[in-house]
Order: sequence, then structure tokens, then C-alpha cells
Amino acid sequence: MQCPNRRQLGLSDLPRVTQLNQCAKGHGAPKAKERDQKVCIRFKCAVMNTLTDVLRCRPGWVEVKDEGEWDFYWCDVSWLRENFDHTYMDEHVRISHFRNHYELTRKNYMVKNLKRFRKQLERDVGKLEAAKCDFFPKTFELPSDYHLFVEEFRKTPGITWIMKPVARSQGKGIFLFRKLKDIMDWRKDVGRSDDQKDDIPVENYVVQRYIENPYLIGGRKFDLRVYVLVMSYIPLRAWLYRDGFVRFSNTRFTLSSIDDHYVHLTNVAVQKTSPDYDPEKGCKWMIQRFRQYLTSKHGPEAVETLFRDIDNIFIKSLQSVQKVIISDKHCFELYGYDILIDQDLKPWLLEVNASPSLAASSQEDYHLKTCLLEDTLHIVDMETRLTGKEKRVGGFDLMWNDGPVSREEEGIDTSGTGNLVANTHLGCNNDRKKQLRQLFRSLHSQTKATS
Repeated sequence: MQCPNRRQLGLSDLPRVTQLNQCAKGHGAPKAKERDQKVCIRFKCAVMNTLTDVLRCRPGWVEVKDEGEWDFYWCDVSWLRENFDHTYMDEHVRISHFRNHYELTRKNYMVKNLKRFRKQLERDVGKLEAAKCDFFPKTFELPSDYHLFVEEFRKTPGITWIMKPVARSQGKGIFLFRKLKDIMDWRKDVGRSDDQKDDIPVENYVVQRYIENPYLIGGRKFDLRVYVLVMSYIPLRAWLYRDGFVRFSNTRFTLSSIDDHYVHLTNVAVQKTSPDYDPEKGCKWMIQRFRQYLTSKHGPEAVETLFRDIDNIFIKSLQSVQKVIISDKHCFELYGYDILIDQDLKPWLLEVNASPSLAASSQEDYHLKTCLLEDTLHIVDMETRLTGKEKRVGGFDLMWNDGPVSREEEGIDTSGTGNLVANTHLGCNNDRKKQLRQLFRSLHSQTKATS
């Protein structure tokens, strides 16, 4: 791959600034007089895909292998689990996950935290506010909630349920059912002794009421993949990316064949194994195209309402784990949200991914993910260029900064009037190159003025 130049990365208007790094230990944040020194940021990366391309092409960033010391590590969650608690990190070091990210990204923990948060809101604020958390289907964890599930199952016979393993991804282990006999394996675990459970462990699943009325385009089911970057939980500071994509199933939707994964699962890992999958066409739309399509069908007002409801999912889900996530200053997280839309234009949260796929399935996909990752690194800001007051960086808009962020100049809404226009632009024009040029030119001017 040919590396983009500094202008393509949005860096052409900025000098090659230095950053606190292990190449010159013992120094604090760079002073103005030091800013013409060469960047030396050492990075490690646990995956080989688009991310590696972006990191290797970033000016002044140097890859380290094996046990070499590093300033930035895009790690996998297994490394985090085994090493985080035993690793000393200097002030400037950054890693790509929060210590207990699974409170949001494991399906059972996500639902548990959302249910708890909903009860808290109802108790502290009222039912109207609590109802804003009604964006996930009725859910039970198996085998522990088996009897509770059976009670609910018998209230509405004949409807479809979906079983999902709590800690797997890419559609693995998922199946639909309408009869209790199809989940007898999870019933066996109820009432057994601890010794018996050790003999034949049953994998934990969540069972959810299946959304039987999904919005269809061309007769096909789809979901949205949207990216949210969290830089801190205490206080909560979250950015929403303007781009994302719509993932379609490869087969027309029907409830008459619940065993057909090509009908019901939109995961690319599933769809690309379909016999008639066309890798050139793929199964994706850019989210801008989707928003334009909906606007042509339903009008701008209905679509604005839908996207406001999607914004609400991001904020409420993050707030639900705000007090349980360990908010370490060394950590950030790029989440991949999966959202389903039903025929009533109601959005549903399916899951949140701690390690959304960064592999590209097409040239358009590669471009999206390259820009997404470049802008993520701009916000992580290892080069210490930003002032901390930015409301937009490339394709990212700051949607929450210890409170809602407004599109107005004053930034945070403190009026209490409820007339805030949120600083979110999902599916809107993403003129990131122009914005980055303006941003870095402004930052460069400020740096020269203070040096």
C-alpha cells in the first residue's frame, strides 16, 4: 500500500511537533520551542489490517516488535485481560481498550447494566426518562434465567426468539427458535450442583425476542454499523463518527425459514459465505446513502426523529456503564454499535463491539476505515496538538462532554430549556479533509503566536 502524504492525512499545515515519548525519557509535554523536533512515537499493533496501514503511514510513528517499549498500543482484549493490571504506564501512554470494557460489550452484561440504569432513572427522574432506555428487546440470560424466560415464553406462544452466545462475534453460535425443545440444553443446567456443572459446562447465552418486523430495503433485512469513540468515562467524553455503513442480508426476508442465516443475520462474515455472494458488490451501503433513501421515502422530519433516537441509544448505553467502567486516563475505546431499524422507524440496539472489524471488504470500505482510524488517532492526540476545546475533528463530532454538546457556539447546553440541537451529524456530509486543514492551520497559528 502507498502511504498517504502529510496533506492527505491533514497534517500539511502543521510542523512536525514532538511528543513526550520514551525516545527522550524524563521530559514532560512539549514546549513551544521544541515543536520543530521530529515526532518519535513508538507503537505496537495486535492486528494486521487497515489499522496497521494507518499506523505505519503516520508521520513520525515507529513500529516496535515483541517486548520493545511502546507509547501507543492498539491491543487485543486478551492482552488486556492478562497484562493490564501488571503493566506500568507513563503519563503519555495510550491503549485501545478500557480495563473492563466487557460491561458494555458482552451481551449479557450490556443488558444487565441497561436494566439497572432504567430502574435507576425511573426511581430518580421518572417513568418518562426511563422509557428512553426502551431500545433493546426483552432479554434473558441462560441458563440462569431459564425459568423466568419460560414464564415469558408461555405468555406469547408462537413468536420467534433468537439465541446469542454472550461472548462470541461475527454471528457465530446464533440461532432462532419457536419451541422450548430447541433450547433443552440450557434447561439441563438449572438445578445442577456445582460439581455437575464443572463436568459439562453450558455456554452462557442471551435469549431475546426477535424483531419480526424489521425495516426492509429491496425485501432484505439490514442493520447499521456506527462508530463511537470514548476518551473518558469520568467525565463521560464521547465522539460520534459521521460515516458508517448499512449491512444487508443476501437473501430476501421471510419468517417461514428461521434456520436460514443468510436471511436473518447481516454479519459480513456470514453473508460472504453465501453461494451467490458477489464480492464486487458486497452487501453494504454507506450510511449517507441510507439517510438519503429514508428521507426520500419518509421526509426529513421523520428521519431527524429516527437519528435523534439513535443518538439517544449511544448516550444512554454509555451512561448505563459510566459508574462501573474503570475510567483509566491511559485508555480509549472505539466501539462499533449495531443498530436495527423496524418498520415503525424505531431503532433497536443489537450489541456493542469492543473490537469492530477493521478489515476491509471493498475499496469503499477500506477508505471509510482508513479515515475513521486516522481521525481516531487525531483525537487520541499523541502529538499533543489539540487544545481540548474542539467540537469536531475530521469525521468525528463531540456529542457528549460531561453533558450534551450543542451545535451552537456556546457548546454545552446549560439553559435547561430542552431546546438543544445535538452536535451529531450521523449520515451527513463528511468534508473531513477540509475540516482537518482548517483545524490544523488554526492550531499552527495559535502555536506560533505563543512561541
